[in-house]
Amino acid sequence: MVSAGWRNRSANRRMPDATTKPVSSWRRLQLPSDWPPTLIVVIDTEEEFDWGAPFDSRARSTENIFYQPLAQEVMDRHGVVPTYVVDHPVADTPAAAAILRKIAEDGRCEIGAHLHPWVTPPHEEAVNEFNSFPGNLGPALEREKLARLTDRIELAFGKRPEVYKAGRYGIGPATFSTLQELGFWIDASVVPHTDFSDRQGPDFTKFPAGPFRPVPRILELPLSVHFVGALASAGSAFYPLLGFQPGARLRLPGIAARLSLLERLRLSPEDHSLADMLRQTRAALRRGERYFMLTYHSSTLLPGATEYVRDESDRSRFLKRLDGFLQFFLTECKGQTRNIQAVAGALWPAPAVA
Repeated sequence: MVSAGWRNRSANRRMPDATTKPVSSWRRLQLPSDWPPTLIVVIDTEEEFDWGAPFDSRARSTENIFYQPLAQEVMDRHGVVPTYVVDHPVADTPAAAAILRKIAEDGRCEIGAHLHPWVTPPHEEAVNEFNSFPGNLGPALEREKLARLTDRIELAFGKRPEVYKAGRYGIGPATFSTLQELGFWIDASVVPHTDFSDRQGPDFTKFPAGPFRPVPRILELPLSVHFVGALASAGSAFYPLLGFQPGARLRLPGIAARLSLLERLRLSPEDHSLADMLRQTRAALRRGERYFMLTYHSSTLLPGATEYVRDESDRSRFLKRLDGFLQFFLTECKGQTRNIQAVAGALWPAPAVA
């Protein structure tokens, strides 16, 4: 067993990985050479809950799902087939599942799985921040929760999911082997250049920043996180230094961003402006990137459910950012959008390259 970058700070040790290779040997896979820049959209499709409050297994409201057609209409207009990775409250609420099932039956979206442990049976663990990351659970409990979620999704949508995204990006030492056992072949949990260990989550700073295969039967499609600024080409080396104490205490990441030296951006209309998203994408394209994944949370469509959209005006601006980015990507970037399974299918036989 080898170390793969998951860190359990409460125990002050690195968590072992159940894979057979170290992270350093995980090589990025490249899209077919004749493909233009390619965009995937993945939506964390989940219950509403107070992100600033303690986790609550009773918080299972899925009112936000009734507003998903607003964003889906934007994506339909641009030919985008998103993947809704749904969690247990969504799959377990007939009215919510029916909305997404109709979109899926029309061929306008795909359905995957998204595990929030605190609202997924069996409820055997303490409900706290450490256990909110699925990969921190014992392997047997993580597997049982994911198995029950998978069965619930199959019952609600008529098809077993093959795409997984861990709640809170919380993959752990047994996740990939569990995914293989349950019939998944695509994971979308990795957030490149990002360390969640200060919250007792995984550390992804050593993981590849593009598609790769961590185990023989799993393809990893990470979120799009890129560096911009004068030091962007060395961002993976410099940015962690800014975030460590005393750099974080001195607010060095913000200073570096304001000076246009180095900034880390995630491709999402939630926490970034349209200008930020365009800047990120242009910088990545200049460095030769062609793989892009845009993500957001379904609950953002319900005003007041997240910090990103507090009222209907905020929601209108959110939808305009989504629309503006898709228009930019398809026109200025001369890009294309593909559903996640089509991209995975194109990558699967591709040779691993540095």
